[in-house]
Amino acid sequence: MLGRRGLFIGLIAATPARAETGANLLMLERHDCPWCRRWLREVGENSWNLSNLGQRAPLRRVDVAAGLPEDLRFVSNWRFTPTFVLVRGGRELGRMIGYQADHFFWQQAEALLARLP
Repeated sequence: MLGRRGLFIGLIAATPARAETGANLLMLERHDCPWCRRWLREVGENSWNLSNLGQRAPLRRVDVAAGLPEDLRFVSNWRFTPTFVLVRGGRELGRMIGYQADHFFWQQAEALLARLP
């Protein structure tokens, strides 16, 4: 059985790098969100961006306490943090609400990014 590191390395090595998709994975977060801090500890921005998935959709962290930036006004109906939103070309392609554990996150992220060309 693969450990967390083995799974992570497998995700990086399993698929060849693809061309830039123009997509981002938004992380809607708050500074006082314990699940956001847990995601940062267990997965983290650097691990995401170095992974094959992160190469296809780099992470963009958004502190929702400050409100959404103008270019993200199309993202709506979110209530919980963290919420991960896959965006491309000014529209939402899908989202993951909450964070349970790293292995669930990677599985959900793989399914979400399958929506990209």
